[in-house]
Amino acid sequence: MDHESQILSLRDAASLINSGGDLQSVLRDLVLAACRHAKWTLGSIMGIDAPHGHAYVIVRHDPTLIHRTLPDRWELATSPSIVALNRNEPVYIRDARVSEEFPGYRREAFERDYRSVLVMPMNCVDEDGRPMVLTVVSREITEVTAEDIAFIGMIVHLGEIAVEKQHRLRQEKQAGERLQRALSAHTSLLQQALSDGSVVSLAEKVSELLPNPVVVIDFHANLVVAGRSPSEAHFDIASWQQAVSGTLSRQIFKIARSASDGRHTETLFVDDGKRQLKLSVRIEPLTIDAEVVGALMIFPTPQASGQLDQMLLDSTKFALSVQMMRSFVRFRFETRSLTELFLEVAERRWRDEADIVNRARRLGLDLSVAQKMIVVDLAEQAKDGAIGLADPHHALMRLLQQAGIAGTAIAVEDGLVCLVPADAGQDGARFAKLPHRIAAELGRYFEREPVVVLSEACAALGDYPIAWERCRRMIRIGRSFGRTGVFAGQDFGPLPILVAAADAPDVRGFVEDSIGALIAHDREHGTPYLDTLFAYLREGCRSQACADAIGLHVTTLRYRLSRIEELFGIRLDTPEQRFAVELAIRLSGIIDSRVPAAR
Repeated sequence: MDHESQILSLRDAASLINSGGDLQSVLRDLVLAACRHAKWTLGSIMGIDAPHGHAYVIVRHDPTLIHRTLPDRWELATSPSIVALNRNEPVYIRDARVSEEFPGYRREAFERDYRSVLVMPMNCVDEDGRPMVLTVVSREITEVTAEDIAFIGMIVHLGEIAVEKQHRLRQEKQAGERLQRALSAHTSLLQQALSDGSVVSLAEKVSELLPNPVVVIDFHANLVVAGRSPSEAHFDIASWQQAVSGTLSRQIFKIARSASDGRHTETLFVDDGKRQLKLSVRIEPLTIDAEVVGALMIFPTPQASGQLDQMLLDSTKFALSVQMMRSFVRFRFETRSLTELFLEVAERRWRDEADIVNRARRLGLDLSVAQKMIVVDLAEQAKDGAIGLADPHHALMRLLQQAGIAGTAIAVEDGLVCLVPADAGQDGARFAKLPHRIAAELGRYFEREPVVVLSEACAALGDYPIAWERCRRMIRIGRSFGRTGVFAGQDFGPLPILVAAADAPDVRGFVEDSIGALIAHDREHGTPYLDTLFAYLREGCRSQACADAIGLHVTTLRYRLSRIEELFGIRLDTPEQRFAVELAIRLSGIIDSRVPAAR
């Protein structure tokens, strides 16, 4: 063996690798060097597909190649390649024609006229992830020395370096292409966001660019837009988008709002009546001026995400935030203008009535028509921290639309005011239900019912300050006694107004001392003492009239009254005692949200 020529051949191969030559050419030259400088005749490098039981030729050196067609795929069951890989050491077959271990090679040794075979494992994989081996054969029986193994081992090592270098170049190229796509996507998203497009069209583009299925939520526009299905086994694209805009809309808004303080991972329970499944989803809040205006829901995929994916996600969030800023600014402008106008009216700060009416008309509010206020108090909900008034505002407008009532929702401090026509006409039944629907809808939203107060009709501009002050007074009474739900001034008469001037703990103490034991006894034993006592007072303490009113025999009534005096010490002998007991009963009705209609 000519060591000088071997060293020179290795130097040439190293130079070729360093110059970044084509991998196929480099590997072919290495096989040629192994054959030419180590007395081998034929050679090849193969990729081993062990799961499917085949070896595939990557490059080959065969001087007889021009005379016949050779197979490029070999059965592993008859090949020493798998043995070389499993042992990670060379496999030498001195004479393949007499080998019993590898019958495939013995048959081919006769067909292709060779004798000795050497298979060297390579510590690298081809572009399809298959491990590689170098195989050389000779026409004659060739004895293999340690120097021969060392030379072929150096050839294999250079091949490994060439393959790894090619992998790195390919990865760098792919990374460069991904970077270019990410930059193009970033530019494209910003161009669309700045071109006054819609959230819907931008969401569709986001769905095309991101590798994950996404859902875009715009709180101020009350909009949810779905892209590809996160579970194609359960939903095609059309059915998924229909489910998101329909049955899943409320749940999606709810969990999107839950992520207002940062990135969250939630579980979406999908149940559209036909399919039931759980989907894990990551929620990225979208903010403007420290206020959450929307969210991007990202469904995971099996592919791992990298830095470029994160950069693309950041670009997407920025573009969506810019797009949503339009509806955010529009909402703030409209609500601020209406709020300023309403407070001028409600606080009697106007100078020219005609000017106020005209300004209101320009904002779509007709103050020349008698209207009622539905005042929604959200002060307690605001203490919990929560969120702006955009969502409740949208919910209120949606309820008005569903009820077919032309109203105007106005955001005020700690709440909302809804102005609706006082004359509901044929829609009286729907109008009567509207405050209760508002309380129920916002109760589901905040998980606690707000106070909702309905005012008297305001026929003239001067009626609004009076009605506004009454509503606020009712709200203060409700807050004092911890009540929620729908109030109206006529429900209670003047008593709550008088009570409002007193200290709430003192009122509670008076009620407890007067009839607290009786109420507790009724609650524990199911007795009707409180109702009986109230009916007796309501009938002017006339036994027969009271017995007739509540359907009792007068003897039974007198027995109950005697038991009330005996058990609770409640006496009704003097006008002062009767007044105190009746006042305590009526006050208990104000404190207790479950007020009986009879009180």
